[in-house]
Amino acid sequence: MVKRCLGIDIGGANIKVADTDSYARSWPFAMWTRSEELPVFLEQVLSEAPKIESLAVTMTGELADCFSSKSQGVKVILDAVQQVTAGKDVRVYQVNGNWATVEAARQDALSVAAANWHALARFVTRATGEQNFLLVDVGSTTTDLIPIVAGSPSSRGKDDVSRLLASELVYTGVERTPVCGLVESFPYRGEMCPLAAELFATTLDVYLTLGDLVESAGREHTADGEARSRQAACLRLSRMICADPDQFTAADALAAAEWVAESQANRLAESITQVLAAGVGEIE
Repeated sequence: MVKRCLGIDIGGANIKVADTDSYARSWPFAMWTRSEELPVFLEQVLSEAPKIESLAVTMTGELADCFSSKSQGVKVILDAVQQVTAGKDVRVYQVNGNWATVEAARQDALSVAAANWHALARFVTRATGEQNFLLVDVGSTTTDLIPIVAGSPSSRGKDDVSRLLASELVYTGVERTPVCGLVESFPYRGEMCPLAAELFATTLDVYLTLGDLVESAGREHTADGEARSRQAACLRLSRMICADPDQFTAADALAAAEWVAESQANRLAESITQVLAAGVGEIE
């Protein structure tokens, strides 16, 4: 009898789970402020999921700045997993495509750090066969550009640093990227206004304003801890040019959001061009 397995990705900002029977959920979890709560939170996550016998783990939360190193982060995350999975078979994905026991993962922490991009690539290639293509995964925080050659991941980089150098990891996403990290100015009533170098607004506000993200009463990933609404996004974008609400309208917010979104798209296009130029084979 096949063991019922749950996959879990423990990130720095979100925790995601899924199984092969259509169960999938995602929870916001700010690792950098809540790492001590991780065991209790994981216990809740697992209690709400279908009953399982085994757990497949990937992670990126080890990079959170509450940890002194990625190795420490991996060990803290694995300790939390082990605390809540007594009696279950737990395997941790390695960037070489193998699965390690928790103890083996502890001994070779960097082999499991930020390995979820490789797991995604292996999963996708099951359905694509021996083709050449570029897998693009845009998340809330980062974008992965993964060359697939003859049906296998063929990235030049294997860890965060080497993937950044190869433009295969682009630290920009659709929710958590600071606006001032993408552009130094945006249009305001016929002029280009320089921006405050502050975490006043993020790409969440850009895509809320453009209508690409759904409004909600939730406050996760907002720069000021207020609602995920277009009205609140307009206020956050106004702060980027140090404006009061009566100096910055919805039309101003829309013009700013369009500029930032285009700038982000151009940045990703440049990275894609660099990755393709490095040699992915003929894209189909």
